[in-house]
Amino acid sequence: MSQKKQVNQVTTISLAHLAHDTYSAFLAPILPLLIEKLGMSLVMSAFLDIARKLPSLLNPFFGLLAERTDARSFVILSPALTALSMSLLGVADSYAFLVVLLIISGISSTLFHIPSPGIIKASSEGQIGRGMSFYMVGGELARTIGPLLITGAVSLWGLEGTWRLMPFGFVASLILYYRLKDFRFTQQKFTKKAEKGDALAEVKHFMALFSVMGGFMFFQSAMKMATTLYLAVYLTQHGFSLWYASMALSVLQFFGVIGTFLSGTISDKIGRQKTLVIMSTGAAITMSLFLLSENIYIVFPLLGLLGIFMFANGPIMLSVIHEVKTDMPTFINSVYMTINFSISSIVVLAMGMFGDKIGLDTTYIIAAVLAYAAIPFAMSLNYVLKKLD
Repeated sequence: MSQKKQVNQVTTISLAHLAHDTYSAFLAPILPLLIEKLGMSLVMSAFLDIARKLPSLLNPFFGLLAERTDARSFVILSPALTALSMSLLGVADSYAFLVVLLIISGISSTLFHIPSPGIIKASSEGQIGRGMSFYMVGGELARTIGPLLITGAVSLWGLEGTWRLMPFGFVASLILYYRLKDFRFTQQKFTKKAEKGDALAEVKHFMALFSVMGGFMFFQSAMKMATTLYLAVYLTQHGFSLWYASMALSVLQFFGVIGTFLSGTISDKIGRQKTLVIMSTGAAITMSLFLLSENIYIVFPLLGLLGIFMFANGPIMLSVIHEVKTDMPTFINSVYMTINFSISSIVVLAMGMFGDKIGLDTTYIIAAVLAYAAIPFAMSLNYVLKKLD
């Protein structure tokens, strides 16, 4: 495949990631309004995020399905399905309806995120970290645009008018269909030769790696959940407007784009472990400074710096998963995603429970302390990888 075609393929999938995840980012900014409208507790709001991630428990199944089918349709249809479900959040008049919409969104997200990194890997010969950075930049930039888009829609049409954002997702799917209509997962390096192997044996072989990555994600997830899902709630509780809270969330996510873009390329040059240690240490320190600061003028700069460090681990972790030697790479990626989403679901529920019982201020402090515990797991990455060779 020519270099131009490789770049075009990476660009197409990265932009698809942007379109899809823009809608996925709608929940956190309007969460304060949904809490007020439906009288939800923080635990109930936490379960909304869990409902969205619940389908990820089926990631291994969808991973095996993707190995044996033309998963192109998964990537094409997902933006439209996610747009349909997430644009209706403001219309929902019951908690049960919200949960159903978020489960649908979760299924769509799972179907998109399982096959798409494999395309990026195949299109990034020799520079997987860079390719994953572009892919992750699409997702992180979406979480910058999403809060501003949904907040603007609420300002224009009210919470019940957010359904008007739906058509953009349908347009994205039509564009994807046009760009991918001649693409086949069965061709050349985008092989979908039904991967063969013992799935259970593969999981056992990589158990040590999954344990290290799981430990890292667990201790970082508390900080990440606190500053993404609950940031708008936290700031509005401190007297800031919804617009200010949405801007703060967008600042965090925008600088997360920068961290995501840089980290993959940096890790190609200085190594995955070293980059992961630097970024996780920086995130823990910056989170502490954010909580200690009482100056409104440095909130945005600190959130920007936190975004750079905190979101940088995504491309690194994906690069590690796609560099390990295995006969079932898509299945291994699906297992990694299952661990990732399962851990974040457990942590977000815990954050909601703590937020209800002891308040978000104390919960944020706990999240900051736990972030330091992720550093030893990052430092042990190379040891585990050497044992796998």
